Amino acid sequence: MDLVVGRVVKSHGIRGEMVVDVRTDDPDTRFAPGTKLRGRAPRGGGEQTYTVTAARNHSGRLLLSLNEIADRDSADAMRGVLFLIDTTDVSSGDDPDEFYDHELEGVDVVTVDGANVGAVESVLHLGASDLLSVRATDGREILIPFVAEIVPEVSTARIVIDPPDGLLNPEQW
Repeated sequence: MDLVVGRVVKSHGIRGEMVVDVRTDDPDTRFAPGTKLRGRAPRGGGEQTYTVTAARNHSGRLLLSLNEIADRDSADAMRGVLFLIDTTDVSSGDDPDEFYDHELEGVDVVTVDGANVGAVESVLHLGASDLLSVRATDGREILIPFVAEIVPEVSTARIVIDPPDGLLNPEQW
């Protein structure tokens, strides 16, 4: 299974640098010069391997240079490319409160009183907050705000939620 560590947002300048939306907690390692990155083109495009030549912070964003991308036109063509690593290469470590998205996918979700809700399909990272996309036992998708007040217990074995009224049954609104 693949884990996304970055996505090309746009080109920067005329020498092939790209602005990258970082999706890893260790960008210094993942984007270090000499590192090989697998890039997957958007909308089902193919994969290619790239070699990092430079990475730097610029106004809070990562600017990335790759050996295979030498000019602005080539960098523009990279827009939307996802940089991937294999999930077997990473672990969330010893911190019991930190998880990678892929570690939560498929985990059962139950309420604080033990009712089975469904299983996590994915973790959505949106501007305001993260959401758990849960496939309910009846087949519906339920979006659950991934905040401590609603999700008091998280592990790779199960996730316990304390849903406010109407979250699980929107017809109650």
